[in-house]
Amino acid sequence: MDLQALNPHADIVSVTSDLVNIESVSGNEAAIADAIETELRKCGWLKVHRFRNNVIAQTNLGKPSRVIVAGHIDTVPVANNNSAVFVKAGSGLPSDGTKVTEDVLFGLGSCDMKGGVAVALRAAVTIENPQFDVTYIFYECEEVDSARNGLTHVAAEHPEWLTADIAVLLEPSNANIEAGCQGTLRAQISTSGTRAHSARSWMGENAIHGLADALARLNSYKPARVLVDGLEYREGLNAVAITGGIAGNIIPDLAMVEVNYRYAPSKSGSEAEAHIREVFEGFAVEFVDNAPGALPGLDRPALADLVSRVSGNVAPKFGWTDVARFSAMGVPAVNLGPGDPSLAHSRNEYVPIEQLKRCEATVFNWLSGS
Repeated sequence: MDLQALNPHADIVSVTSDLVNIESVSGNEAAIADAIETELRKCGWLKVHRFRNNVIAQTNLGKPSRVIVAGHIDTVPVANNNSAVFVKAGSGLPSDGTKVTEDVLFGLGSCDMKGGVAVALRAAVTIENPQFDVTYIFYECEEVDSARNGLTHVAAEHPEWLTADIAVLLEPSNANIEAGCQGTLRAQISTSGTRAHSARSWMGENAIHGLADALARLNSYKPARVLVDGLEYREGLNAVAITGGIAGNIIPDLAMVEVNYRYAPSKSGSEAEAHIREVFEGFAVEFVDNAPGALPGLDRPALADLVSRVSGNVAPKFGWTDVARFSAMGVPAVNLGPGDPSLAHSRNEYVPIEQLKRCEATVFNWLSGS
């Protein structure tokens, strides 16, 4: 796409459309990063940094506090998505992708999360004197493994760019606030037995049968509901995979059930692991991964101000998002972006235009203090 076609001073729908039309599957963000960087460097009130395909723009006005406004610029692969930008009627997606009305913008990345990126870009090039100093972050490779995540690399090489009092991640949240996020842990619960021929099963010990008690504990498990900053986070512990067996005539000597524990942000990663060991006492437990959650931090003045601008429409975030990366650096964070998160990664992805406009108004009013 020609860089001149990206006009951040156009209306929010046009800017979102332009961004969606720049293909930026994870690992291929150079073109969209170039386009964003070009426009940000035209703004004399911003100091702009480029690191790989991450673009960071900062105001340095001596304000008493600093906030981060962030969004990832990559998308999932096209994979037969309807990837061009269209607008659809509320009654359903057009089969030919050409029907145009005024309620929904339709295209790959429109919901996750180029609508949010458009809001951040429009704010950066428009608001010259915000009530806080602002760091705008447009980062790469969120949709792939953590080792490639742009925030991971920025934090490792330039942590000073991520210093702030609070952060707002413009991930889709139906233009309301989803605060913090829950932690997520995966563990393998294993049993061992004695291998034998199934015709002489009494000579062996069946490891798969040995999982019965672990599964019974899962079935009877009562997940906690935990209040944090007035928000109720609902925990969950579930089996997500099970393996075992060698052949149709062999008593297996090994079996494993993998569990996923979603835990409240008030719980540390080590506390979550201790809980799993307690639940599955007597079993071999091996942890596969563990990503702690993020506290909402709604008591911070800048976030309290933002909450007041969405009429108190605040919900807990049950999934794990990059707000946890900010929380790990001591920066409380929330999600606030246009789009229904359940539509992220779907083939017929779209974002309501009303939410684009409402999210833009909320962010603009908050940053400008109006």
